[in-house]
Amino acid sequence: MTPLSDDEALALAEAPADDALFARAARVRDESWGRRVTYSPKVFLPLTNLCRNHCDYCSFRRSPGEAGAWTMSLEEVDEWLDRGREQGALEALICLGDRPETAFRSYREKLASLGFSSTVDYVAWASERALARGLLPHSNAGLLTREELARLRPSNPSVGLMLENVSERLCEKGMPHHRAPDKRPARRLAMLQAAGELRLPFTSGILVGIGETPRERVESLLALRRLHRAYGHLQEVIVQNFTPRPEIAMSEAAEAPEPEFLRSVALARLILEPEVSVQAPPNLNPTRTRALLRAGINDFGGISPVTPDYISPRHPWPHVDALARACEKEGFHLAPRAPIYPRYVETPGWVDEGLLGPVRRGIEWLAGRAVSRASA
Repeated sequence: MTPLSDDEALALAEAPADDALFARAARVRDESWGRRVTYSPKVFLPLTNLCRNHCDYCSFRRSPGEAGAWTMSLEEVDEWLDRGREQGALEALICLGDRPETAFRSYREKLASLGFSSTVDYVAWASERALARGLLPHSNAGLLTREELARLRPSNPSVGLMLENVSERLCEKGMPHHRAPDKRPARRLAMLQAAGELRLPFTSGILVGIGETPRERVESLLALRRLHRAYGHLQEVIVQNFTPRPEIAMSEAAEAPEPEFLRSVALARLILEPEVSVQAPPNLNPTRTRALLRAGINDFGGISPVTPDYISPRHPWPHVDALARACEKEGFHLAPRAPIYPRYVETPGWVDEGLLGPVRRGIEWLAGRAVSRASA
């Protein structure tokens, strides 16, 4: 089935989330992905939660000296990687705040004490430590330059950055991105383009419910599609719903109504190219497994047997067995996957030559664990 045209997508931006829309999205998913839905078993490494941005919906970022501020030690990185491997993780998700060294002298001093001149150097080191244990790094290290992406390519089979939204309006005074210089849409789109030019498999996504309009959501999905059509590097797109929490500036904001969120999921499936995976986080939607499958997702993203979701710590990961049973009830089989999708491994030029061996061994190891788990 051909994806919606730009005009068709924009016309559907505010259309009712009816059964016909969901059925169409589910049909596209079934034609492209079958009745197999996936997740990535991971260990979450928040190297630092220091960040120079102040997004009104974020409960992750801290400033130095603030309660909960944290930069991982080298020993903690090794310890968590070991635990992740022991518990069956394959992905090492390296996630952190945007460019803290440009804002905080104490953090620059901390980096120097660890032996690094930049955060990207720390990310590269942690990535190599992950590879040494048979884990596959996937770094979501904030806004990076082309040179920094190239620095990470030899140790990261895939990387990520949430686009969130292309609306400049959300950057105006009183809006959630006003105090977040790295959330300017042009800067984030430039990083996605650089990753495409480098042939680096990429994960991106949109946020639903931070003050954007339905049309702005569709415009964001169309922007992601244009980049993928130009470079072919988008392996998955996350449709993530905002959830209010007491500790954030938007604590009193209402999350998007369920039909509106599910409409965004279905439109993502209908707008994006069929080979691009559509993902929604299960820990933010613990009672919506059936609805998300009905709306057209084929992936639940990373689930950690070791670490909490440091971005949304109030929302624990689902137990994989319980999620599998919920999927089976709807006629789907839940299976683990690697943080890089098979088509990029099988096509020359997408994976650094030095990574092909570790990537293939990791995929084989994960497949073996899945078979063992199924027969247990």
